[in-house]
Order: sequence, then structure tokens, then C-alpha cells
Amino acid sequence: MLTPFHLAIQVRDIAEAREFYGVKMGLTEGRSDTHWVDWNMFGHQVVTHLNPHLGPSGKVVNHRNPVDAQAVPVPHFGVILEVDTWKQLSERVQTFVDDFIIAPYVRFEGLPGEQYTMFFEDPSGNALEFKAFANIEAELFATTRQ
Repeated sequence: MLTPFHLAIQVRDIAEAREFYGVKMGLTEGRSDTHWVDWNMFGHQVVTHLNPHLGPSGKVVNHRNPVDAQAVPVPHFGVILEVDTWKQLSERVQTFVDDFIIAPYVRFEGLPGEQYTMFFEDPSGNALEFKAFANIEAELFATTRQ
């Protein structure tokens, strides 16, 4: 059994984070203060911390590395889901994300680690990836086809 992770990220505005993570993403809000909010992200704790000094663009800075012929943003974070849950999230996200970094698709199709994946940013520029495997236990760290 995997244990929940904790991740703290920077956001430029707490109200904007509440709108994105709470309203649009549908995550449950936990404890909060004027400068931070805990979120239940599929059983994991993600905390959005206010940083009003995120630079000229008002967003965190990412760079990109090639993976499966795509430009993957680094850093990024997200959760590995069951396929049906991923598909439901993908449908929900497509109602409010206009510009995907990488639109929903199947990566490494027919190869070890085949996965559904999508990348998009929150309003502060934090890159999010959500992925799913047909068999998480067998495929998550697979180096050969099961």
C-alpha cells in the first residue's frame, strides 16, 4: 500500500488557487490560513502557499525535457489514477483548460509503462501531470512488458 505524499507549491493568489483547485478541479479543501491552503488531491496533501513575488510573468518558471517526442515541463507533479478516474478527470479538465502543455493521450503505447497522460498548468504556472495505467502495480515501474 502506498502512503500519501505531501507537496507544498507556490501560488500567486490564494483566491485564484481556491477557484482552480477547489471549484474547477473539485478538490476538497482542508486546513487553511491567509497564506496557504491544504488540498486533498486524490488522498494526497497538496498545499498551495502564497508567493506574491513570482517574477515578471507572475508564474513559476519551468523548463522542458523530451519524453516520448513531447516537451515535458520540469518540475511538475500530479497523481497516478485508475484509468476510469483519469478519463473522468480528463473530461472535467477539458471544460476549463484551454491550453494543455500536453493534451490527453496514451504515451508509450504498446511498450512497458504504457500510460494515459495529460499536462496542464494552474494559474500560477505550476505544471500538473495526471496519468493512469491499466494495471498500476504491474506497469508503474515496469521495464519489460508484463
